[in-house]
Amino acid sequence: MNSIKVLIVEDEIKVANFVKKGLEENGFEADIAFDGLMGLKMFQQNEYHIILLDINIPLINGFEVCREIRKTNLRIPILMLTALSATDNKVMGFESGADDYLLKPFEFRELIVRIKALLKRSQRQLFSTSVLTIADLEMDTDSKIVKRGNNSIELTAKEFLLLEYLLINKGKVVSRVDIAEKIWDITFDTGTNVIDVYVNFLRKKIDKNYNIKLIHTVIGMGYVLREGEI
Repeated sequence: MNSIKVLIVEDEIKVANFVKKGLEENGFEADIAFDGLMGLKMFQQNEYHIILLDINIPLINGFEVCREIRKTNLRIPILMLTALSATDNKVMGFESGADDYLLKPFEFRELIVRIKALLKRSQRQLFSTSVLTIADLEMDTDSKIVKRGNNSIELTAKEFLLLEYLLINKGKVVSRVDIAEKIWDITFDTGTNVIDVYVNFLRKKIDKNYNIKLIHTVIGMGYVLREGEI
C-alpha cells in the first residue's frame, strides 16, 4: 500500500518539524510549506491525501489558502491547526472549507486520531454516488450540486456535509452529539455553538424563501429534516 502523503502548511519551524517527524514515525510521508503561497503551489504541483493548515501564516493566511483549495478540490481533507480558539475563528475555518479544527498545543496522539478519521471519511465519500431528495430539495453527491425547485443553492463544504447528513437521516431526529461526531469527527463540546451556527447558515439558504420549511428544531433533542411542521 502506498504511503499517505500529508502537506503541512506551518510557519513555525519547530512545530512544522515536530509534526513532520511524528507523522513519519507513524508511517506517513510529509512535506512542509512555511507560507500560504508555497502551500498553494505545493498543493497544485503534488498529490496529497490530507492537508494540515495553520491560520496565521505569511503571505496568504490559512482561511484564504483553504478557500483557494476548495475552488478546485472539495474532497481532500483539511485539518486546521491553530492557537485561535474563539468560536468565530472556528466558524471562519469551517466556512473556508476546513473539515476539522485542532487547537494548539495538542497531543500528537489526538492529531493522529483526527487524521485517520478524516481519511476514513474521505474514502467513504469516494464511493458515495447518489442523489438525495426531500420535497423539492435535491442533492447530487457526485457533482456537488444542490437545488431547491429550479433554484441552485451554493453551499460551503461544511454546509454540504451537514445537509448531506440530514438528508441521509431525513425523518429522524439527529442530536448535536451525532452531528459533531459524524460531520466534524469530534466529541461535542457543550460550550460551543458552532453546530447551531451552521444549522442557521443552512436554514437561511434552504428554507428562508420557501413556504414549506424542511429543517426543524426538536427542543432538547436536536434537528430533523422533514416536510412541514413537526
